[in-house]
Amino acid sequence: MKLIKIGLGIGLLIAILLSVGLYINRHSVEQIARQATLPEAKPYETTAAINPTPQITTLVPATPSPNSTAGVTSLPKDTNLAVPFTAQAPHANWEDPYGELCEEASVLMAISYLTNKKIPNAAFADTALLAIKAFEDKRFGFYKDTNAEQTAIILREHFSYKKVEVKQNPTINDIKQALADGRVVLAPVAGREIGNPYFQSPGPLYHMIVIKGYTDTGKFITHDPGTRRGADFLYDQARIMKAIHDWRTDGNIDLGKKVVIIAG
Repeated sequence: MKLIKIGLGIGLLIAILLSVGLYINRHSVEQIARQATLPEAKPYETTAAINPTPQITTLVPATPSPNSTAGVTSLPKDTNLAVPFTAQAPHANWEDPYGELCEEASVLMAISYLTNKKIPNAAFADTALLAIKAFEDKRFGFYKDTNAEQTAIILREHFSYKKVEVKQNPTINDIKQALADGRVVLAPVAGREIGNPYFQSPGPLYHMIVIKGYTDTGKFITHDPGTRRGADFLYDQARIMKAIHDWRTDGNIDLGKKVVIIAG
């Protein structure tokens, strides 16, 4: 009887391990399949010169037509920046501080892209995120829920990266143009409005994601650090635009300003 129980126990353990393996593999396959359908990811140096200063070859008419598109830059139908990914909990420990490190993870992903560096492993990401947290604690006196301007300061001061713009009231075309120019976009959002199925219910009140591209089907390609399955996560553009809100100290995120961070 004892041997039977041991055998059943081992069988159950093997079944659990197999099911976990299948679960992980299924999501790995899903991610690979999703990435295969996306535009080719482009590194920063390649995309930064997509829209060079145009050479003047003709004179602009004195009286343009009412339907003139003078000054309007044509956007590619899709684009995808080669931004490295990390979840905000690199070792899958979602206890604080990691449950609050979405801004830090977004900054780490952005600066890694902008400097053409990789996030090689979870240990590297963990160390880098905690270093950003230490900077915030010293600079702001806290690390939780940094707003757009404070998050931009992390890029400017902790990483000494100055090509950072905090843009008010962005449009979809503003974001797409930045991406087409090889610039990466960090978006503060009302986390419960974006509808990520992998968030633990009800989802974060305030969240930050990296927008790294767009498709020709009305989707933004994002890195969402709030889930280990957040790499190349696709969100409807309209949904993201509606959810964009900056942090408010009173917690009324739905009243937060419409603002994004554009770097590059």
